Amino acid sequence: MTTSRRLSVMMLGMTVLVLVGGGVGAAALSHTAAVSNRLADRISPARTAVSRLESGLLEQVAAVRGYVITGDPELLRPYEEGVAAERATARRARDLLADEPAARRELDAALTLAERWRAEYPTRLIAARRTGTSAAELAPVVRQGRLAFDAAQAALTSLEARLDRVQAAGRADLDRARALRDLLFVAILATLLLSSIVISVLVRTTVLRPLDRLGASVRRVAGGDFEHRLAPEGPADIARLTVDVETMRQRVVDALNTSRRHRDALEQQAAELRRSNEDLEQFAYVASHDLQEPLRKVASFCQMLQRRYGDQLDDRARQYIDYAVDGATRMQNLINDLLAFSRIGRIYRDDREVDLAATFAQAESNLSEAIAEAGAEIEADPLPVVHGDPTLLTMLWQNLLGNAVKFRSPDRPPRIRVAVTEDTDGWEFAVADNGIGIDPRYADKIFLIFQRLHPRGAYDGTGIGLAICKKIVEFHGGALRLDDGYADGARFVFTLPRPAPTVSVPEQAGEPAPVAAG
Repeated sequence: MTTSRRLSVMMLGMTVLVLVGGGVGAAALSHTAAVSNRLADRISPARTAVSRLESGLLEQVAAVRGYVITGDPELLRPYEEGVAAERATARRARDLLADEPAARRELDAALTLAERWRAEYPTRLIAARRTGTSAAELAPVVRQGRLAFDAAQAALTSLEARLDRVQAAGRADLDRARALRDLLFVAILATLLLSSIVISVLVRTTVLRPLDRLGASVRRVAGGDFEHRLAPEGPADIARLTVDVETMRQRVVDALNTSRRHRDALEQQAAELRRSNEDLEQFAYVASHDLQEPLRKVASFCQMLQRRYGDQLDDRARQYIDYAVDGATRMQNLINDLLAFSRIGRIYRDDREVDLAATFAQAESNLSEAIAEAGAEIEADPLPVVHGDPTLLTMLWQNLLGNAVKFRSPDRPPRIRVAVTEDTDGWEFAVADNGIGIDPRYADKIFLIFQRLHPRGAYDGTGIGLAICKKIVEFHGGALRLDDGYADGARFVFTLPRPAPTVSVPEQAGEPAPVAAG
Protein backbone atom coordinates (compact mmCIF):
# COMPACT_ATOMS: atom_id res chain seq x y z
CA MET A 1 0.00 0.00 0.00
CA THR A 2 1.38 3.39 -0.98
CA THR A 3 1.80 6.34 1.35
CA SER A 4 -1.09 8.26 -0.17
CA ARG A 5 -3.36 5.23 0.12
CA ARG A 6 -2.40 4.68 3.75
CA LEU A 7 -3.00 8.32 4.54
CA SER A 8 -6.33 8.14 2.69
CA VAL A 9 -7.40 5.13 4.77
CA MET A 10 -6.37 6.92 7.97
CA MET A 11 -8.22 10.07 6.98
CA LEU A 12 -11.27 8.01 5.99
CA GLY A 13 -11.25 6.30 9.41
CA MET A 14 -10.93 9.65 11.13
CA THR A 15 -13.78 11.02 9.03
CA VAL A 16 -16.01 8.06 9.96
CA LEU A 17 -15.18 8.57 13.63
CA VAL A 18 -15.97 12.27 13.37
CA LEU A 19 -19.26 11.56 11.61
CA VAL A 20 -20.30 8.87 14.11
CA GLY A 21 -19.27 11.05 17.02
CA GLY A 22 -21.11 14.00 15.52
CA GLY A 23 -24.23 11.88 15.03
CA VAL A 24 -24.14 10.54 18.57
CA GLY A 25 -23.47 14.01 19.96
CA ALA A 26 -26.28 15.47 17.90
CA ALA A 27 -28.66 12.76 19.15
CA ALA A 28 -27.62 13.42 22.74
CA LEU A 29 -28.09 17.15 22.29
CA SER A 30 -31.47 16.59 20.63
CA HIS A 31 -32.64 14.34 23.48
CA THR A 32 -31.44 16.81 26.09
CA ALA A 33 -33.13 19.67 24.25
CA ALA A 34 -36.38 17.68 23.97
CA VAL A 35 -36.42 16.89 27.70
CA SER A 36 -35.57 20.48 28.55
CA ASN A 37 -38.19 21.88 26.15
CA ARG A 38 -40.87 19.54 27.52
CA LEU A 39 -40.09 20.65 31.04
CA ALA A 40 -39.74 24.34 30.29
CA ASP A 41 -42.33 24.79 27.57
CA ARG A 42 -45.13 22.45 28.72
CA ILE A 43 -44.93 21.03 32.24
CA SER A 44 -43.88 24.18 34.07
CA PRO A 45 -46.34 26.49 32.19
CA ALA A 46 -49.11 23.88 32.69
CA ARG A 47 -48.35 23.77 36.44
CA THR A 48 -48.55 27.55 36.54
CA ALA A 49 -51.83 27.53 34.60
CA VAL A 50 -53.41 25.03 37.04
CA SER A 51 -52.36 27.24 39.96
CA ARG A 52 -54.01 30.17 38.24
CA LEU A 53 -57.18 28.10 37.76
CA GLU A 54 -57.27 27.39 41.48
CA SER A 55 -56.66 31.01 42.45
CA GLY A 56 -59.25 32.08 39.88
CA LEU A 57 -61.84 29.85 41.52
CA LEU A 58 -61.03 31.38 44.89
CA GLU A 59 -61.47 34.87 43.46
CA GLN A 60 -64.82 33.86 41.95
CA VAL A 61 -66.00 32.52 45.34
CA ALA A 62 -64.98 35.72 47.08
CA ALA A 63 -66.75 37.90 44.47
CA VAL A 64 -69.99 35.88 44.70
CA ARG A 65 -69.90 35.92 48.50
CA GLY A 66 -69.40 39.66 48.60
CA TYR A 67 -72.26 40.26 46.24
CA VAL A 68 -74.58 37.97 48.23
CA ILE A 69 -73.71 39.81 51.46
CA THR A 70 -73.74 43.39 50.18
CA GLY A 71 -75.84 43.18 47.04
CA ASP A 72 -73.36 45.55 45.30
CA PRO A 73 -73.42 44.79 41.53
CA GLU A 74 -69.81 46.06 41.17
CA LEU A 75 -68.64 43.04 43.05
CA LEU A 76 -69.85 40.78 40.21
CA ARG A 77 -67.37 42.25 37.72
CA PRO A 78 -64.38 40.32 39.20
CA TYR A 79 -66.48 37.19 39.07
CA GLU A 80 -67.26 37.60 35.37
CA GLU A 81 -63.64 38.49 34.57
CA GLY A 82 -62.47 35.49 36.59
CA VAL A 83 -64.76 33.19 34.61
CA ALA A 84 -63.42 34.52 31.31
CA ALA A 85 -59.79 34.23 32.52
CA GLU A 86 -60.44 30.71 33.78
CA ARG A 87 -61.74 29.57 30.43
CA ALA A 88 -58.77 31.11 28.61
CA THR A 89 -56.35 29.52 31.08
CA ALA A 90 -58.17 26.20 30.73
CA ARG A 91 -57.75 26.27 26.93
CA ARG A 92 -54.03 27.02 27.30
CA ALA A 93 -53.59 24.29 29.91
CA ARG A 94 -55.31 21.76 27.63
CA ASP A 95 -52.87 22.69 24.83
CA LEU A 96 -49.88 22.41 27.15
CA LEU A 97 -51.01 19.00 28.42
CA ALA A 98 -51.70 17.58 24.96
CA ASP A 99 -48.86 15.03 25.41
CA GLU A 100 -49.89 14.21 28.99
CA PRO A 101 -53.21 12.30 28.69
CA ALA A 102 -53.58 11.42 32.42
CA ALA A 103 -52.99 14.99 33.55
CA ARG A 104 -55.31 16.26 30.86
CA ARG A 105 -58.07 13.88 32.05
CA GLU A 106 -57.68 15.19 35.58
CA LEU A 107 -57.76 18.76 34.22
CA ASP A 108 -60.96 18.05 32.32
CA ALA A 109 -62.52 16.48 35.45
CA ALA A 110 -61.55 19.47 37.60
CA LEU A 111 -62.88 21.92 34.99
CA THR A 112 -66.12 19.90 34.82
CA LEU A 113 -66.51 20.15 38.61
CA ALA A 114 -65.83 23.88 38.42
CA GLU A 115 -68.42 24.35 35.68
CA ARG A 116 -70.97 22.31 37.65
CA TRP A 117 -70.26 24.44 40.73
CA ARG A 118 -70.79 27.64 38.75
CA ALA A 119 -73.95 26.34 37.07
CA GLU A 120 -75.68 25.11 40.24
CA TYR A 121 -74.61 27.49 42.97
CA PRO A 122 -73.13 30.93 41.97
CA THR A 123 -75.78 31.36 39.29
CA ARG A 124 -78.62 30.50 41.72
CA LEU A 125 -77.17 32.75 44.43
CA ILE A 126 -76.77 35.70 42.11
CA ALA A 127 -80.30 35.27 40.73
CA ALA A 128 -81.79 34.94 44.21
CA ARG A 129 -79.97 37.98 45.51
CA ARG A 130 -81.19 40.06 42.59
CA THR A 131 -84.76 39.14 43.46
CA GLY A 132 -84.29 40.44 46.99
CA THR A 133 -83.70 37.25 48.90
CA SER A 134 -81.88 37.89 52.12
CA ALA A 135 -78.46 36.50 52.93
CA ALA A 136 -79.85 34.45 55.79
CA GLU A 137 -82.23 32.70 53.49
CA LEU A 138 -79.37 31.87 51.08
CA ALA A 139 -77.13 30.33 53.74
CA PRO A 140 -78.10 26.70 53.01
CA VAL A 141 -77.32 27.16 49.28
CA VAL A 142 -73.99 28.71 50.16
CA ARG A 143 -73.08 25.72 52.30
CA GLN A 144 -73.95 23.28 49.52
CA GLY A 145 -71.98 25.37 47.00
CA ARG A 146 -68.98 25.30 49.29
CA LEU A 147 -68.99 21.53 49.19
CA ALA A 148 -69.08 21.55 45.35
CA PHE A 149 -66.30 24.13 45.29
CA ASP A 150 -64.19 22.03 47.65
CA ALA A 151 -64.55 19.08 45.25
CA ALA A 152 -63.37 21.20 42.28
CA GLN A 153 -60.51 22.66 44.32
CA ALA A 154 -59.47 19.20 45.47
CA ALA A 155 -59.37 18.05 41.85
CA LEU A 156 -57.13 21.00 40.92
CA THR A 157 -54.93 20.31 43.93
CA SER A 158 -54.58 16.69 42.86
CA LEU A 159 -53.69 17.86 39.36
CA GLU A 160 -51.06 20.20 40.80
CA ALA A 161 -49.58 17.31 42.73
CA ARG A 162 -49.45 15.17 39.58
CA LEU A 163 -47.80 18.00 37.63
CA ASP A 164 -45.31 18.45 40.46
CA ARG A 165 -44.41 14.79 40.16
CA VAL A 166 -44.19 15.06 36.36
CA GLN A 167 -42.04 18.16 36.75
CA ALA A 168 -39.73 16.39 39.20
CA ALA A 169 -39.48 13.40 36.86
CA GLY A 170 -38.72 15.80 33.97
CA ARG A 171 -35.92 17.42 35.96
CA ALA A 172 -34.54 13.99 36.73
CA ASP A 173 -34.75 13.07 33.04
CA LEU A 174 -33.05 16.34 32.17
CA ASP A 175 -30.25 15.66 34.63
CA ARG A 176 -29.79 12.15 33.23
CA ALA A 177 -29.85 13.49 29.66
CA ARG A 178 -27.25 16.12 30.50
CA ALA A 179 -25.06 13.55 32.24
CA LEU A 180 -25.36 11.21 29.25
CA ARG A 181 -24.59 14.11 26.89
CA ASP A 182 -21.48 15.07 28.85
CA LEU A 183 -20.38 11.43 29.01
CA LEU A 184 -20.85 11.03 25.27
CA PHE A 185 -18.90 14.21 24.50
CA VAL A 186 -16.06 13.09 26.75
CA ALA A 187 -16.09 9.68 25.06
CA ILE A 188 -16.13 11.31 21.60
CA LEU A 189 -13.27 13.63 22.55
CA ALA A 190 -11.28 10.73 24.02
CA THR A 191 -11.94 8.65 20.91
CA LEU A 192 -10.81 11.46 18.59
CA LEU A 193 -7.73 12.09 20.72
CA LEU A 194 -6.89 8.38 20.78
CA SER A 195 -7.47 8.18 17.03
CA SER A 196 -5.15 11.16 16.48
CA ILE A 197 -2.48 9.49 18.59
CA VAL A 198 -2.90 6.20 16.71
CA ILE A 199 -2.75 7.96 13.33
CA SER A 200 0.33 9.92 14.44
CA VAL A 201 2.04 6.72 15.55
CA LEU A 202 1.09 4.96 12.32
CA VAL A 203 2.35 7.87 10.20
CA ARG A 204 5.56 7.94 12.21
CA THR A 205 6.20 4.20 12.01
CA THR A 206 5.00 3.52 8.48
CA VAL A 207 5.93 6.75 6.65
CA LEU A 208 8.27 9.08 8.51
CA ARG A 209 10.60 6.44 9.91
CA PRO A 210 11.26 4.81 6.51
CA LEU A 211 11.80 8.30 5.06
CA ASP A 212 14.24 9.13 7.87
CA ARG A 213 16.14 5.90 7.25
CA LEU A 214 16.18 6.57 3.53
CA GLY A 215 17.47 10.11 4.14
CA ALA A 216 20.16 8.83 6.52
CA SER A 217 21.25 6.23 3.97
CA VAL A 218 21.35 8.83 1.20
CA ARG A 219 23.42 11.18 3.39
CA ARG A 220 25.76 8.31 4.22
CA VAL A 221 26.25 7.57 0.53
CA ALA A 222 26.65 11.29 -0.22
CA GLY A 223 29.26 11.43 2.54
CA GLY A 224 31.45 8.99 0.64
CA ASP A 225 30.29 5.53 1.74
CA PHE A 226 29.37 4.44 -1.79
CA GLU A 227 29.31 0.76 -0.80
CA HIS A 228 26.40 1.26 1.63
CA ARG A 229 23.34 -0.50 0.21
CA LEU A 230 19.83 0.86 0.62
CA ALA A 231 17.21 -1.67 1.74
CA PRO A 232 13.63 -0.94 0.65
CA GLU A 233 11.06 -0.65 3.43
CA GLY A 234 7.86 1.16 4.29
CA PRO A 235 5.00 1.92 1.88
CA ALA A 236 5.18 0.83 -1.73
CA ASP A 237 6.06 4.25 -3.13
CA ILE A 238 8.83 4.82 -0.56
CA ALA A 239 10.12 1.31 -1.25
CA ARG A 240 10.13 2.08 -5.00
CA LEU A 241 11.95 5.34 -4.30
CA THR A 242 14.52 3.43 -2.25
CA VAL A 243 14.98 0.94 -5.09
CA ASP A 244 15.45 3.82 -7.56
CA VAL A 245 17.99 5.51 -5.29
CA GLU A 246 19.79 2.19 -4.85
CA THR A 247 19.87 1.76 -8.63
CA MET A 248 21.27 5.27 -8.96
CA ARG A 249 23.86 4.52 -6.27
CA GLN A 250 24.91 1.37 -8.08
CA ARG A 251 25.28 3.31 -11.32
CA VAL A 252 27.30 5.97 -9.54
CA VAL A 253 29.50 3.25 -8.04
CA ASP A 254 29.95 1.68 -11.48
CA ALA A 255 30.76 5.08 -12.99
CA LEU A 256 33.14 5.78 -10.10
CA ASN A 257 34.91 2.48 -10.60
CA THR A 258 35.12 3.17 -14.31
CA SER A 259 36.49 6.67 -13.64
CA ARG A 260 38.99 5.21 -11.20
CA ARG A 261 40.15 2.77 -13.84
CA HIS A 262 40.38 5.62 -16.32
CA ARG A 263 42.19 7.71 -13.75
CA ASP A 264 44.66 4.92 -13.15
CA ALA A 265 45.14 4.61 -16.88
CA LEU A 266 45.60 8.38 -17.17
CA GLU A 267 48.04 8.36 -14.28
CA GLN A 268 49.93 5.59 -16.00
CA GLN A 269 49.90 7.58 -19.23
CA ALA A 270 50.96 10.68 -17.31
CA ALA A 271 53.83 8.73 -15.78
CA GLU A 272 54.82 7.49 -19.22
CA LEU A 273 54.52 11.07 -20.50
CA ARG A 274 56.74 12.29 -17.68
CA ARG A 275 59.27 9.63 -18.55
CA SER A 276 59.00 10.64 -22.18
CA ASN A 277 59.51 14.30 -21.23
CA GLU A 278 62.50 13.31 -19.14
CA ASP A 279 63.86 11.42 -22.13
CA LEU A 280 63.16 14.48 -24.29
CA GLU A 281 64.97 16.72 -21.85
CA GLN A 282 67.83 14.26 -21.77
CA PHE A 283 67.83 14.30 -25.56
CA ALA A 284 67.81 18.10 -25.56
CA TYR A 285 70.76 18.10 -23.21
CA VAL A 286 72.62 15.59 -25.35
CA ALA A 287 71.72 17.52 -28.50
CA SER A 288 72.85 20.82 -27.04
CA HIS A 289 76.11 19.48 -25.69
CA ASP A 290 77.18 16.01 -26.74
CA LEU A 291 75.98 16.10 -30.38
CA GLN A 292 77.14 19.61 -31.23
CA GLU A 293 80.64 19.06 -29.93
CA PRO A 294 81.52 16.36 -32.56
CA LEU A 295 79.93 18.53 -35.26
CA ARG A 296 82.06 21.49 -34.23
CA LYS A 297 85.11 19.25 -34.32
CA VAL A 298 84.23 17.93 -37.78
CA ALA A 299 83.72 21.45 -39.13
CA SER A 300 86.83 22.79 -37.35
CA PHE A 301 89.17 20.04 -38.51
CA CYS A 302 87.80 20.19 -42.04
CA GLN A 303 88.49 23.92 -42.14
CA MET A 304 91.99 23.36 -40.69
CA LEU A 305 92.61 20.67 -43.31
CA GLN A 306 91.50 23.07 -46.03
CA ARG A 307 93.74 25.88 -44.76
CA ARG A 308 96.84 23.76 -44.17
CA TYR A 309 96.70 21.43 -47.11
CA GLY A 310 94.54 23.42 -49.51
CA ASP A 311 97.41 23.94 -51.99
CA GLN A 312 98.02 20.20 -52.06
CA LEU A 313 94.40 19.27 -52.75
CA ASP A 314 92.67 19.24 -56.05
CA ASP A 315 89.33 20.88 -56.74
CA ARG A 316 87.33 17.73 -56.01
CA ALA A 317 88.97 17.32 -52.58
CA ARG A 318 88.28 20.96 -51.70
CA GLN A 319 84.68 20.49 -52.85
CA TYR A 320 84.31 17.46 -50.59
CA ILE A 321 85.70 19.45 -47.66
CA ASP A 322 83.15 22.23 -48.38
CA TYR A 323 80.38 19.64 -48.41
CA ALA A 324 81.49 18.29 -45.02
CA VAL A 325 81.71 21.77 -43.46
CA ASP A 326 78.32 22.75 -44.90
CA GLY A 327 76.72 19.49 -43.69
CA ALA A 328 78.08 19.95 -40.17
CA THR A 329 76.89 23.55 -40.11
CA ARG A 330 73.40 22.60 -41.30
CA MET A 331 73.29 19.81 -38.72
CA GLN A 332 74.12 22.35 -36.01
CA ASN A 333 71.36 24.65 -37.27
CA LEU A 334 68.87 21.78 -37.31
CA ILE A 335 69.79 20.82 -33.76
CA ASN A 336 69.44 24.43 -32.56
CA ASP A 337 66.04 24.73 -34.25
CA LEU A 338 64.87 21.46 -32.70
CA LEU A 339 66.01 22.72 -29.29
CA ALA A 340 64.10 25.97 -29.81
CA PHE A 341 60.96 24.02 -30.84
CA SER A 342 61.16 21.69 -27.81
CA ARG A 343 61.61 24.58 -25.36
CA ILE A 344 58.25 26.16 -26.25
CA GLY A 345 55.92 25.51 -23.31
CA ARG A 346 58.67 23.71 -21.42
CA ILE A 347 61.38 26.29 -20.82
CA TYR A 348 59.68 29.40 -22.14
CA ARG A 349 56.28 29.44 -20.44
CA ASP A 350 56.11 32.68 -18.54
CA ASP A 351 52.70 34.33 -18.11
CA ARG A 352 52.62 38.05 -17.53
CA GLU A 353 51.47 41.22 -19.19
CA VAL A 354 53.42 41.72 -22.40
CA ASP A 355 53.37 44.87 -24.53
CA LEU A 356 53.28 43.52 -28.06
CA ALA A 357 54.59 46.86 -29.35
CA ALA A 358 57.79 46.26 -27.37
CA THR A 359 58.20 42.68 -28.62
CA PHE A 360 57.45 43.84 -32.16
CA ALA A 361 60.14 46.55 -31.88
CA GLN A 362 62.61 43.98 -30.52
CA ALA A 363 61.92 41.70 -33.47
CA GLU A 364 62.45 44.60 -35.89
CA SER A 365 65.72 45.41 -34.15
CA ASN A 366 66.89 41.80 -34.44
CA LEU A 367 66.06 41.85 -38.17
CA SER A 368 67.29 45.40 -38.79
CA GLU A 369 70.20 44.30 -41.00
CA ALA A 370 68.02 42.08 -43.21
CA ILE A 371 65.28 44.74 -43.35
CA ALA A 372 67.74 47.42 -44.37
CA GLU A 373 69.38 45.16 -46.96
CA ALA A 374 65.99 44.34 -48.55
CA GLY A 375 64.68 47.92 -48.27
CA ALA A 376 61.56 46.61 -46.55
CA GLU A 377 58.82 48.88 -45.23
CA ILE A 378 56.89 47.70 -42.20
CA GLU A 379 53.60 49.26 -41.08
CA ALA A 380 51.66 48.12 -38.02
CA ASP A 381 48.48 49.12 -36.21
CA PRO A 382 48.72 49.98 -32.49
CA LEU A 383 49.46 46.70 -30.75
CA PRO A 384 47.72 45.75 -27.46
CA VAL A 385 49.00 44.39 -24.16
CA VAL A 386 48.44 40.65 -23.75
CA HIS A 387 49.33 37.89 -21.31
CA GLY A 388 52.11 35.57 -22.35
CA ASP A 389 55.82 34.90 -22.60
CA PRO A 390 57.76 37.88 -24.00
CA THR A 391 60.57 35.71 -25.45
CA LEU A 392 58.12 33.51 -27.36
CA LEU A 393 56.10 36.49 -28.64
CA THR A 394 59.32 38.17 -29.82
CA MET A 395 60.24 34.91 -31.56
CA LEU A 396 56.77 34.86 -33.20
CA TRP A 397 57.11 38.38 -34.65
CA GLN A 398 60.71 37.72 -35.71
CA ASN A 399 59.82 34.57 -37.63
CA LEU A 400 56.77 36.13 -39.36
CA LEU A 401 58.61 39.34 -40.29
CA GLY A 402 61.76 37.41 -41.24
CA ASN A 403 59.77 35.15 -43.60
CA ALA A 404 58.11 38.20 -45.17
CA VAL A 405 61.52 39.77 -45.82
CA LYS A 406 63.15 36.49 -46.90
CA PHE A 407 60.46 35.41 -49.36
CA ARG A 408 60.17 38.79 -51.05
CA SER A 409 59.48 39.34 -54.73
CA PRO A 410 62.53 40.10 -56.86
CA ASP A 411 60.55 42.75 -58.73
CA ARG A 412 59.63 45.06 -55.85
CA PRO A 413 60.79 45.95 -52.35
CA PRO A 414 58.99 44.21 -49.50
CA ARG A 415 55.94 45.90 -47.99
CA ILE A 416 54.71 44.37 -44.73
CA ARG A 417 51.41 45.35 -43.12
CA VAL A 418 50.35 44.23 -39.60
CA ALA A 419 46.63 44.72 -38.89
CA VAL A 420 44.92 44.28 -35.49
CA THR A 421 41.22 43.57 -34.87
CA GLU A 422 39.69 43.34 -31.37
CA ASP A 423 36.57 41.37 -30.38
CA THR A 424 35.01 40.01 -27.21
CA ASP A 425 37.29 36.96 -27.12
CA GLY A 426 40.62 38.69 -27.77
CA TRP A 427 42.56 39.98 -30.72
CA GLU A 428 43.13 38.89 -34.29
CA PHE A 429 46.43 39.79 -35.99
CA ALA A 430 47.17 39.69 -39.73
CA VAL A 431 50.70 39.88 -41.14
CA ALA A 432 50.50 40.51 -44.90
CA ASP A 433 53.35 41.02 -47.40
CA ASN A 434 53.74 41.52 -51.12
CA GLY A 435 56.23 38.70 -51.63
CA ILE A 436 56.16 35.54 -53.72
CA GLY A 437 53.19 34.14 -51.81
CA ILE A 438 52.28 30.55 -50.99
CA ASP A 439 50.18 28.15 -53.03
CA PRO A 440 46.98 27.40 -51.03
CA ARG A 441 47.57 23.69 -51.67
CA TYR A 442 50.43 23.85 -49.17
CA ALA A 443 48.49 25.76 -46.49
CA ASP A 444 48.85 22.86 -44.04
CA LYS A 445 52.25 21.57 -45.12
CA ILE A 446 54.08 24.80 -44.33
CA PHE A 447 53.36 24.42 -40.59
CA LEU A 448 55.11 21.02 -40.37
CA ILE A 449 58.68 20.64 -39.11
CA PHE A 450 61.41 20.78 -41.79
CA GLN A 451 58.87 21.08 -44.62
CA ARG A 452 60.33 23.27 -47.37
CA LEU A 453 58.61 24.45 -50.56
CA HIS A 454 61.83 25.53 -52.25
CA PRO A 455 65.20 23.87 -52.99
CA ARG A 456 67.78 24.10 -50.23
CA GLY A 457 70.01 26.48 -52.15
CA ALA A 458 67.23 28.95 -53.07
CA TYR A 459 66.56 30.21 -49.52
CA ASP A 460 68.44 29.63 -46.30
CA GLY A 461 66.83 28.15 -43.20
CA THR A 462 65.73 24.74 -41.98
CA GLY A 463 61.97 24.94 -42.62
CA ILE A 464 60.95 24.97 -38.97
CA GLY A 465 60.08 28.66 -38.50
CA LEU A 466 56.34 28.45 -39.22
CA ALA A 467 56.05 25.29 -37.12
CA ILE A 468 57.55 27.25 -34.21
CA CYS A 469 55.11 30.13 -34.88
CA LYS A 470 52.14 27.76 -34.83
CA LYS A 471 53.29 26.14 -31.59
CA ILE A 472 53.85 29.56 -29.95
CA VAL A 473 50.36 30.79 -30.91
CA GLU A 474 48.69 27.56 -29.78
CA PHE A 475 50.66 27.67 -26.51
CA HIS A 476 49.08 31.09 -25.87
CA GLY A 477 45.58 29.71 -26.59
CA GLY A 478 45.23 31.04 -30.14
CA ALA A 479 45.34 29.68 -33.69
CA LEU A 480 47.53 30.41 -36.71
CA ARG A 481 46.50 29.94 -40.33
CA LEU A 482 47.36 31.01 -43.86
CA ASP A 483 44.84 33.31 -45.53
CA ASP A 484 44.43 31.36 -48.78
CA GLY A 485 42.20 34.11 -50.22
CA TYR A 486 44.99 36.67 -50.21
CA ALA A 487 46.56 36.93 -53.70
CA ASP A 488 49.06 39.82 -53.38
CA GLY A 489 51.63 37.80 -51.45
CA ALA A 490 51.33 35.86 -48.21
CA ARG A 491 49.05 36.74 -45.33
CA PHE A 492 49.20 34.94 -41.97
CA VAL A 493 46.37 35.39 -39.47
CA PHE A 494 46.63 34.44 -35.80
CA THR A 495 44.57 35.08 -32.67
CA LEU A 496 45.46 35.69 -29.04
CA PRO A 497 42.76 35.41 -26.37
CA ARG A 498 42.45 37.33 -23.14
CA PRO A 499 43.64 36.21 -20.69
CA ALA A 500 46.08 33.51 -21.71
CA PRO A 501 45.69 30.35 -19.57
CA THR A 502 49.38 29.97 -18.80
CA VAL A 503 51.16 30.21 -15.46
CA SER A 504 54.33 32.14 -14.76
CA VAL A 505 57.34 29.87 -14.25
CA PRO A 506 60.92 31.15 -13.81
CA GLU A 507 63.14 30.60 -16.82
CA GLN A 508 65.82 27.99 -16.33
CA ALA A 509 69.31 29.35 -16.13
CA GLY A 510 71.88 28.43 -18.74
CA GLU A 511 69.30 28.06 -21.58
CA PRO A 512 69.52 30.83 -24.18
CA ALA A 513 66.48 31.97 -26.16
CA PRO A 514 67.30 31.03 -29.75
CA VAL A 515 65.18 32.30 -32.61
CA ALA A 516 64.70 29.86 -35.48
CA ALA A 517 64.17 31.18 -38.97
CA GLY A 518 62.06 29.37 -41.47
